[in-house]
Parts: sequence; structure tokens; C-alpha cells
Amino acid sequence: MWLRDELLKSIWHAFTALDADHRGKVSKSQLKVLSYNLCTVMKIPHDPVALEEHFKDDDKGPLSNQGYMPYLNKFILDKVREDFDILEFNKICWTLCFHKSICPKRLRISEDDAFKVWCIFNFLSEDKYPLVIVTEEIEYFLQKLMEAMGSGWSEEKCAEYRLQMNSRTCLTAWELIELVGTGYFSTVSRPTLSLAINEVFQELILDVLKQGYMMKKGHKRKNWTERWFILRPNSMSYYVGEDLVEKKGDIILDQNCCVESLPDKDGKKCLFIIKCTDISFEISASDKKKKQEWIQAIQKCIQLRRLGLSSPHRESRLRRRELRQRQQVEEEDLVERMRELQAANDNKERQLEAMKAVLHYVRVCVCVLIQVRQQMEEQVAQKSSELEQYLLRVRELENMYHQLKEALEDERQAKQDEEAMRKLQARLLEEEAAKRAELEQMHLQQQRVLSQTEAERQEMVAEQLAKERALQAAQLQLERLEQERRGALEQYKVRAHMWIRQKRNSTLVQSADSEEQSTDSEEQTKQIITSTKICI
Repeated sequence: MWLRDELLKSIWHAFTALDADHRGKVSKSQLKVLSYNLCTVMKIPHDPVALEEHFKDDDKGPLSNQGYMPYLNKFILDKVREDFDILEFNKICWTLCFHKSICPKRLRISEDDAFKVWCIFNFLSEDKYPLVIVTEEIEYFLQKLMEAMGSGWSEEKCAEYRLQMNSRTCLTAWELIELVGTGYFSTVSRPTLSLAINEVFQELILDVLKQGYMMKKGHKRKNWTERWFILRPNSMSYYVGEDLVEKKGDIILDQNCCVESLPDKDGKKCLFIIKCTDISFEISASDKKKKQEWIQAIQKCIQLRRLGLSSPHRESRLRRRELRQRQQVEEEDLVERMRELQAANDNKERQLEAMKAVLHYVRVCVCVLIQVRQQMEEQVAQKSSELEQYLLRVRELENMYHQLKEALEDERQAKQDEEAMRKLQARLLEEEAAKRAELEQMHLQQQRVLSQTEAERQEMVAEQLAKERALQAAQLQLERLEQERRGALEQYKVRAHMWIRQKRNSTLVQSADSEEQSTDSEEQTKQIITSTKICI
């Protein structure tokens, strides 16, 4: 659901554009047209009589923003639904104010890119009117833009731009568009800048947390098809291509969903599954890194749903605002404390000056006493009582001197308190640096995991090569044994034939022997041939 404050920002731009005289008032006819267009794009039934009834007591002249706001809340924003096109709504408000506020010819970006920067401004601007974006949010947007272009953040240019802004700490929407459109912070080509603006726009405004091609298993035919996936905080949509022309379906993510990794199967690798309440989706990523990134992104969305939070960028924006508010309160407390310490210091200095004046007066009095003593030595006895009084005054002055030292000690303590405050600020800066170092350590750990994965892959390749070489060696050895077996078989056949030939020769020589011996000899020969064949 779009927040009312975000819708009001776009409407404020439109109302301001219609206020040609900058008096904070717009004619009723223009407000009728604006209201009709808003109702049309937000799919709200428009009641033309409601505006007349609402302003029936104010027909004398143009209507102010304060007078139009109750009508806007009651008859339009209170009836708004979730199914309207937020981009079309912003386009209507943008069309009313763009050409009246900035010259497109001075920019290196197209009107569509300027519109996207305008939407980003409305998202990051403060919830105060007139709308402005503070320095911290400007730097946040520019850093994401630089990351999308693949270039680093330039602190030197940022410091130089702050000097050019002098004492200003915020920008309007048109100043931000001109800052991005003039290419002050980037020297890349126009297409690269346009792609970077579109990427940041999709991330911040359209809540696109991740997108890319993956293979999805069908539910009916069980075939694998490549789809373009777009992950948002509440759903994961998939399309035929990245042009988003033909949408094939949505995976609704709620607190009951879960995502798990799957082993490789059916010739598919890098598999994971998204389990919803009534259906599950099997998906194959292009590599292990993309698989892990998708699983982590989906788990983050499910965790946000379980915590009842909105999109991560809105939560991040709220945290930044709360941090700025806390820092502002701390700075105000620190300024008030410094003011109190300065007042106490001024008071101590005044007391010190008074003490110095009294001490000077005492010194003068002591000098006078010494002179009187020299002049009236003969009257010592008579003036002894007066001398005691003067000595008492001296003791009082010594007490005053000690009080003065205590005052100086109080001033030193005040300076120590001030030093302690400075140390506290330094400690806060160190904690911030430690957090940044922790983030860098996490980045290094991810790099080590990637390196370990690559090493495992190389080890598996080496092991496969070793197995292939062993298989080839075994095949060669098997061929050699087969050749040896064939040679032995030939030798056995040659020896058998030679033996048979010898037997036949001996049989011819002994032909005169009895027929029984010849028969026995033939049977023995057959047995020998049979045994020889068996051996072979």
C-alpha cells in the first residue's frame, strides 16, 4: 500500500506548478481538472458535485492549498486502493510541473530520466513543505548512482560541491535534477548514466530488490524454461523476457514461505526451491554465486514479512531520519551544555576580577599601614588595637585568596568537562569506524568463501583428470594381456599339431601291430587332442 505522505508529495508539486503567481492559491477550475485526473488514474469514482459542495462558502477567488487539502483527503486519498498504477499517477503530476520548473536543453539526461530522479527526490525528501532533500540523502542517492555506474564515490567533488552551496544544507527537486543532469559527479556517457538512473529508480521506487534470468520447472509438463525473475518485498514475478511484456506468474512471499537449497538432479545444477503454503517452485540459477545471492535475498524478504516491516529501503530511510533526529537532539543538548558552561565561566571570570580588585585594594591598604607604622613607631602602644584589626583584615584577604584559588579550580574542572565531551564525540566516531571495519570484514569473508569454492572446483577437475589417466592405463594393460593370451594360444596350437604329427608317423611304422593296439592308440590320440583343446 502506498503511503499517503508519498502521494501528497507528488500532488504538492502539481499544485505548486498550477500556482503561477506563487501566492499559494489555484483557481477552482484548475483544481477540478486536477481532481478528475487524479481520480481517473487512481481508479476512484469522481464526484464533480463534491468539489462545489466542499467549497460552496469560498466562491470569491482562488483556493489555497490548506483549503484544498481536506477535500483531497476526504474524497480522494481516503478512497485510494492498491491496484492503481503509481507510475502513471506520478506522470500526471510530473507533466504539470516539469516544463514550468526546468529547461531540458541544459541537461545531459532525457525527460524520462529526469522524471525518475524526480520520483527518487519525492521518496528521499523530508516530510515537510516546501519539499527539500537534505545533504545526507543527496550523498546516499549519489553513492548508489555511482555504484550503479561502476565508479567510485568522490569525496573531493562532494566537498567541493558543499563549498559551492555555502551554508545551504538541502536542495529542491529541480536543483537535484540539474545536479544529476549536468554530470557534475560523473563523466560517463549518456546511456551509462541513463542505465544507472533506471537501476536506482527500480531499486528505490519500484522496490526491485533483485532481477535476472533463471530456469524454472513447470508444474504441469515438468519442463524447464528460462524466465526473467524480479524480486520485490512481497512477491517474486517471472516474465518471458526482461522487456516485461508477457508476465507468466507471481510467487507470493508471506511469513509461511521458506526457501531451501536442493542437490543437483535431472541434469540441472544450482537448484533451490521456494515452498509456499499450497505450492512449491523449483528454480535453477546460472552458478553457485547467483544461487546463494537469490536465496539470501528471498530469505530477507520473508524475514521482513514475518517482522511486519515494509520494503528495506523505506526502513533504511526511516532509520536514517531517526539517526539525524537523534544527532540533532544531541547537538542541541551539547550546544545548550556549552552555553551553560560558558555562562558559568563568564560568572567565574567576573568573580575573579572582583577578587583581583579587592586584593589590589588590600595591597594598597598594607602599604599604607607600613607607612603609618614607620611614622608612628612612638605610638605603637596606643595603636596596638588598630594593628590587630588590620591583621584581621589581612586574614580575611587570605581567605578571599583561597576562595579565588577555588574559583580557578572550578574553572579548570569546567574545562575538563568540556574535554570529556570532546572525548565522547571521538568515541562515537571510533564506534562508527569500527562498524565500517566490521562491514569490510564481512566483505573479505565473502571473498574468502568465493576463493574456497573456486579451489574446490579446481580440485574436483584435477581428481577427474587423474581418474581418466588411470582408466587409460588400465585399458592399455588389458590390451597387453589380451595380446599375451592370444600368443600363448597360438603356441599351444602349434605344439598340439606337432605332437599329433609325430603320433601319426609312429602309427605308420607300427602298422603291423595288432588292430587292438591301433584302436587304443587312436583313442589315446583323441584324448590327448581333447585335453590339449581344453588347456587351450
